[in-house]
Amino acid sequence: MRFRGDPRGTRHLIHEFLSPLANRRDDGYGGTLLQRMRFLIEITDAVRDVWPEEKPLLVRLSATDWVDGGLTVEDSVGIARRLKLHGVDLVDCSSGGIVAAQPPSVGPGYQVPLAARVRQEAEIPTSAVGLITAPEHADAIIRTGQADLVLLGREFLRHVYWPLDAARELGAQVEWPEQYARAKR
Repeated sequence: MRFRGDPRGTRHLIHEFLSPLANRRDDGYGGTLLQRMRFLIEITDAVRDVWPEEKPLLVRLSATDWVDGGLTVEDSVGIARRLKLHGVDLVDCSSGGIVAAQPPSVGPGYQVPLAARVRQEAEIPTSAVGLITAPEHADAIIRTGQADLVLLGREFLRHVYWPLDAARELGAQVEWPEQYARAKR
């Protein structure tokens, strides 16, 4: 099994504690899922202590490692339940990051079922990610209750006007900031 190495060393640090593939610790931060999530809960509590209550606290999880013996979506449901008890308002469900293995099938919305399952079983709002590029697809994810929010990353790099074009395609009226009104198309 080949592990991904991040030269910056911190990109997947929290997930390295959560994943049984990466976490080989024999102290209070390794072993059972509850012990492996200790680092994340301590960070969450520290942020919650200083983060204003009226502002949402979001946590991104790699909800599965996609390989046997790795973190599973069932584990992530348990993690999300615990995060909710510690004041987290939304779990952003991504996947992978520890092992160079690929998901069974990569395509538009391939990670949406992870968000749907965590949302339903942990009873916490979720966001969905993963090759969501079409406005109709993003709208359907929200309308069908698979997630409470759709987050786009790479699509914004390719298409900076995505929100405005999506609103137009879906027939939604959005208010433009006054200083940009001249550019409205």
